[in-house]
Amino acid sequence: MSTAALSVIDEVESAIRTGSPEKGLETARRVTDLFLSSAGSFNDEQIALFDDVLERLIGTIELRAIADMAARIALAEISAQLAPIAQAPPSVIRRLANNDEIRIAGPVLQESARLDDGELVKIASSKGEPHLLAVAGRWWLKEIVTDALLARRYPSVSRRLAANPGARMSAKGFTVIVGQAESDPELAASVGIRVDLPSDLRRRLLRSATDAVRTRLLSRAPPDLFEEIQNAIAAVTVGIERDMSGVRDFEGAKRAIAGLKATGQLNEATLLGFARQRRYEETVAALAALSGSTVEVIRPLMQSLREDGLLVPCKAAQLSWETTAAVLESRFATGAMKPADLERAQSNFARMTAENARRTLRFWQVRAS
Repeated sequence: MSTAALSVIDEVESAIRTGSPEKGLETARRVTDLFLSSAGSFNDEQIALFDDVLERLIGTIELRAIADMAARIALAEISAQLAPIAQAPPSVIRRLANNDEIRIAGPVLQESARLDDGELVKIASSKGEPHLLAVAGRWWLKEIVTDALLARRYPSVSRRLAANPGARMSAKGFTVIVGQAESDPELAASVGIRVDLPSDLRRRLLRSATDAVRTRLLSRAPPDLFEEIQNAIAAVTVGIERDMSGVRDFEGAKRAIAGLKATGQLNEATLLGFARQRRYEETVAALAALSGSTVEVIRPLMQSLREDGLLVPCKAAQLSWETTAAVLESRFATGAMKPADLERAQSNFARMTAENARRTLRFWQVRAS
């Protein structure tokens, strides 16, 4: 370490020993400046030395910061300077992050890479709303941290997380946010256009959303989500949302279809009857058997808000358009598809070849296995 560095460290000892407030603040600034001037070239041992020295200085400043505005300003400046530095002294960063004054803690909470998930979870579980807001604004957050933040149920924190594309959220976390969004239009608009929001939660959100929120979602939706949101809104609006969320038991349907197949009674007419009666489980199991696929492959196609995937097993089974249309409409609890949607699906179905459909279905089967 340079002679200048050693000289400043000697000055630290003097500042702590004499207890002069002014000398302590000035020395802390000088040590920080010295560290920043060569932070990228220090080794771990040198960083540890700065860590020890600067933490001791900050400790003395914190004792005055409660009543001294100059001390609080000095700590806030140090926090802002160290926050973006990847090699920042780790103990100093943790100390600043845990300061009750948000102006001091905020910069490192929002930016410092020195804070690990454990420290962020601890802060999320113990500090107040301003500190949680700062953490929620970090460019990258893991589910363990966002779960801890959302557990506190601050609407402002949920809004910031929903608007932060770098904040990864678990299914549990998204459930919390969607529950809050039912009475928070701003939050609904932010979380509704997240590409990682599970489809079932997006449908739940749209069920309770106002027309204004739905319009806002469509205006802000990325291209790959626009059609899904549009279709879901249309289904909710006309009161025919698909009955997809319930837990279904396909075992009985599988046994029934296997029995029909064994006795030669399983054919397109049988499937058409199931579809027209909206016998969901039997329709899925019959289509799986006729197309040479499985329920595990057909079920997500039936649950999708898009109809193009479901056309594949229908074409692979060489079904007529009449039966295919009935299968498409059996996804709805009641009512029927819009004529324009059916016309588009029929056009796509006509262009599809049975050979390509079977090839695609085999690929999906392998992937599902």
